Amino acid sequence: MQKFWTTTLVALALSACASDEHIVSTAQLTVVDTAQGLPVPTRQDLTAADRPSLIGPLDTIQVDVFNIPDLTRELQVDASGRIAMPLIGAVDARGKTAAELGQAIEAALRGRYVRKPEVTVNIKSSVSQVVTIDGQVVEPGLYPVTNQMTLIRAIASAKGFSEFAKQDDVVILRTVNGRRMAGLYNVAAIQRGAYEDPAIYANDVVVVGDSPQRRMFRDIVSVAPLLAAPLVALVQ
Repeated sequence: MQKFWTTTLVALALSACASDEHIVSTAQLTVVDTAQGLPVPTRQDLTAADRPSLIGPLDTIQVDVFNIPDLTRELQVDASGRIAMPLIGAVDARGKTAAELGQAIEAALRGRYVRKPEVTVNIKSSVSQVVTIDGQVVEPGLYPVTNQMTLIRAIASAKGFSEFAKQDDVVILRTVNGRRMAGLYNVAAIQRGAYEDPAIYANDVVVVGDSPQRRMFRDIVSVAPLLAAPLVALVQ
């Protein structure tokens, strides 16, 4: 009897959550069929003329300190967005322009070591173009886009799905030729080989949907024994 009421409660909860809202095309957004796939962004889509280049994890930069050869060097930004400079130690570079980082290094040197430092920073190579991974993943955030990044690899970068992730409701948002587009993907189907794992490009936004059914199931399972106990007592 207890099993009967538990099953009934779960069925009712799942039926109540059965209607999900799906992403639809609007004047500002074009939803692309999964079979067709999202178009590849153009070079203009990957950069913005009004947005300065920002330093990020794994970028390679050149730091030149005028008249101090021992401090002039090529550095790679580490995964946490920092560089290590002689005398001053770790400096946070992430999210700074080259000029801003140069000013930060000048300030650190001026405080203790160099009377009038002149620092120039140049970005030599950048892999810091990022994808935004949001929604029901373990660690949402910005992640560097490297060669051959795909949807599944992007989710893995964010430590995988969270407890309430809806694997058949994963959206990739992308700008192509200035037009905002979206594709809805089923990661479980990709893993089964139903269709190819789509490529991820810089400036993409990946949003993993939330499953109300999973949340309700957990809640119902946790309270079902308490709800069923009085009913069992009545029929005994």
